[in-house]
Amino acid sequence: MSDRPTPYNSKNQNIETRGLSPLSGLSYEQGSLFSEGIQRNSRLYDSSANYEMGSQSLQIWKQAIAKYQSSITTMIPAVQTALFDMPSSHCDPHAINPFALPIQPAEFYRLPSGGSDDACIYFVIDLTTEVQSPVLLYIGETCRSHKRWKGIHDCKRYLLNYRDLHSTHNLPTQVVMTFWWDAPSSSRPRQQLERNLIEKWRSPFNKENWNFWGTPFVN
Repeated sequence: MSDRPTPYNSKNQNIETRGLSPLSGLSYEQGSLFSEGIQRNSRLYDSSANYEMGSQSLQIWKQAIAKYQSSITTMIPAVQTALFDMPSSHCDPHAINPFALPIQPAEFYRLPSGGSDDACIYFVIDLTTEVQSPVLLYIGETCRSHKRWKGIHDCKRYLLNYRDLHSTHNLPTQVVMTFWWDAPSSSRPRQQLERNLIEKWRSPFNKENWNFWGTPFVN
């Protein structure tokens, strides 16, 4: 996985933002997640800059992602494939709700394995607080869940930076993980499912979505 920062681009969809007062100036149509002034101050599009994101910028960034992801949970797929038309390796990404799966601690790999290390799709989520919607930060796939997170993983570094910044600003965070254990055992269909979910949820730590949300935690 490359750590090369990706600048924010102008190809964002128009997403409803009414009712979220801190994001009243947010426009997904105008080619910028934040107003030009906020972008200059927080430099979300430039992770190589020597800066520290402010508390307000961090909360606006999270609220924008949560707003988009909350809208996804209520969306109905435009095209639905009949179950009998699906190959046996297929898993419908629209049937998977990361926020409704059983919660595990982010450091689950330090717990006893119990001998279960099946193929899965995993989700890294910040439950944040009761007054703010949770944020899906990262989506991954593996056939060896415990071993995958024991070693070096870019997402672990992003999470460290993410937690450190919250601590700096005295903001609460509760990072957890959920798992979808019905993922295909074969690598190719499992990776395709992962790509579909990353595209659908726009998880900010996945490099495929850096153009939407910037790269504030890559360094």
